[in-house]
Amino acid sequence: MRVIIQRVSKAEVKISAQTSGKINKGLLVLIGIEPEDSSEDISYLCRKITTMRIFSDENGAMNLSLKDIDGEALLISQFTLHANTKKGNRPSFIRAAKPETAIPLYENFIQEFENYLEKKVQTGEFGADMQVSLINDGPVTIFMDSKERSF
Repeated sequence: MRVIIQRVSKAEVKISAQTSGKINKGLLVLIGIEPEDSSEDISYLCRKITTMRIFSDENGAMNLSLKDIDGEALLISQFTLHANTKKGNRPSFIRAAKPETAIPLYENFIQEFENYLEKKVQTGEFGADMQVSLINDGPVTIFMDSKERSF
């Protein structure tokens, strides 16, 4: 499972010109799911993301987590995080999980993220054509792959 984490001052996702999710200070998380992903990948990423110290404290140092600041989260599925660009000019998305595998994992990710954060999160819609807007705060953008963790 791959994620792009962006610290934002605000973010919004629209589907067919209608707002599906909207947050103020917090994290926009783009989530790419592959067939081998499991609940273990979900738990690892949700715990790590909600407790990662990437928000500034009173001295301007990144010492606070999303939980510490009582921030909001917008979670968006994005199969293109598994693009393979090694050959040719058209990316291959063969590593992205098919909807029958990815949808339950995406829904479990949302539920577990809410459990770790102890509040509801905003989301897009799996498989929809979405327009995502954000103001990246910092900018802070972090890439994580649950298969590349160290314990």
